[in-house]
Amino acid sequence: MGASVTSRALDLLGAFDGEHRSLSLTDLARRASMPLATAHRLVGELHRWGALAREPNGEYVIGRRIWQLGLLAPVQSGLRQAASPFLHDLYGTTLATVHLAVRDGIEVLYVERLAGHVSVPVVSRVGSRLPMHATGVGKVLLAYAPEEVRAEALGNLTRITAYTVTQPARLLEQLRRVRAEGYATTGEEMSLGACSVAVPVRTGDVVVAALGIVVPDLRRQLPRLVSALQVAANGIGRTLTASVGWNQGLAGGRAATEG
Repeated sequence: MGASVTSRALDLLGAFDGEHRSLSLTDLARRASMPLATAHRLVGELHRWGALAREPNGEYVIGRRIWQLGLLAPVQSGLRQAASPFLHDLYGTTLATVHLAVRDGIEVLYVERLAGHVSVPVVSRVGSRLPMHATGVGKVLLAYAPEEVRAEALGNLTRITAYTVTQPARLLEQLRRVRAEGYATTGEEMSLGACSVAVPVRTGDVVVAALGIVVPDLRRQLPRLVSALQVAANGIGRTLTASVGWNQGLAGGRAATEG
């Protein structure tokens, strides 16, 4: 049986990612593995509906209507709304780049980011996905993820910088320490000149997100940053726990991890 119209349309939307935010019709057809004529017809329908927008240079980008729908997802509306005041308090206390992230498969999905005052190379954006093993929030989420997720992630330890941990045994030891100490750190593992520290956000015994900070150096301020992160994470967790709508949305989502 051939692919349905719906699956082909979804393949076209799935052709976009963090490295391919703008695509020509030819590139869309190639990345979605479909004939150019079919892509042309479906892209036209997606464009008319608002799922895609066309740039002045003729290339296509994700449209505003998809963005509007994304805001309705519990991971966006519930989590971001609950976290917002605590993220701003944390930012005001540290003046550092603040991240809120959840797990999506074996990647980190960034749902919120506040840019810090200090110039630090940060590659994450809201909506972007990064490898869990190379980020502070990712290590937190991986430490509390189901065993099959950890096994899959350990088989995909790509090297991003010279400091990225790619040895499974070493990463497993780091994840054990995350669970024992309650926080994770990285040192220039995702981008040179950037270090991070992150803690889990819990609702009851379930880790539903990770909260992190990116700074140039952790050596002198680690205890202060961990304390500030934990205060904010506890506040977010309490707010989420009190939200019936969030709990119902979480029950069917992919972001929850083991406690």
